Amino acid sequence: MAKKIVTIFGGSGFIGRYLVRALAPTGAAIRIASRSANHASLCKSMGEVGQIAICSCNVRDKESIQEVISGSTAVVNLTGILYQRGLQNFDQIHREAPTRMASIAADAGVKTFVHISAIGANPKSVALYSKSKGEGEAEVRRVFRDATIIRPSLLFGPEDDFFNRFGAYSQFLPALPLIGGGNTKFQPVYVCDVAQSIIWSLQNKEARGQTYELGGPRVMTFKELMELLLKTIDRRRLLVPVPFWVSAVGGHLIESLFALPAKMMPALTPAPPLTLDQVRLMREDNIVSEESPSFADMGISPVSLETVLPSYLARFHNRISAPR
Repeated sequence: MAKKIVTIFGGSGFIGRYLVRALAPTGAAIRIASRSANHASLCKSMGEVGQIAICSCNVRDKESIQEVISGSTAVVNLTGILYQRGLQNFDQIHREAPTRMASIAADAGVKTFVHISAIGANPKSVALYSKSKGEGEAEVRRVFRDATIIRPSLLFGPEDDFFNRFGAYSQFLPALPLIGGGNTKFQPVYVCDVAQSIIWSLQNKEARGQTYELGGPRVMTFKELMELLLKTIDRRRLLVPVPFWVSAVGGHLIESLFALPAKMMPALTPAPPLTLDQVRLMREDNIVSEESPSFADMGISPVSLETVLPSYLARFHNRISAPR
């Protein structure tokens, strides 16, 4: 890949940082397209001098995308959001922006386009997140027929949103909620393994036009994930089943409380701990389908959750010893 120019949209995000770190040793020239050049500047030290370029880019602006894609041999789209805020809505980020990127990449003669979606992406889903992801996939395929689509399950790694969030909650809450009873199934996948799958897709022509679903070696329920989290950090907390309808009401109220501050001070307002759409997502299992191409087709053996989790949840560990 030494002669390739790979443009990565969202390269300063969670997956992006690990992708850049793993991609740099291949010798590829890397362009990181990001809303915040300052935020992405941390990635420059991951490669040789001059190998990684940081480009300010607005994914809502066609000319901005054209400029950063020009001359690229491959494009990777990692942009995505977990909740909506102002102009950062699902339709804009998950459907319109990827379609714009893929169309411009096709017109520019780019050979490889890798689009990161999510397991459960479905244009008919009642969850707006999954619906917009499904519509985005369909539009990307329409304008760039040979695009590679990668659908990960729940991502874990040092900066993940899931385990770090519940680890933080466990420090001050006496109980953790089990939405819908905690029976929803997940197949947690290591962020480094997803980064390797993207590199494999960039290097192998057989990935073109394929949709891969990626999950770790073990399927676990939401309750089992909470139990493993508490065991890892040596904390005892009640796990309280909360019916979906109660969770939905709570998600709606929380989302409403965060709405006004988010409009007035978007940069300073934290993410809501729960939204109505996230509750809707929890009604569907998030696991790899048996008929879908996956890690096995790439020759990648995914790392287990139990192997990695202790390495980055240590800061939540209950180190206070009982009095003697």
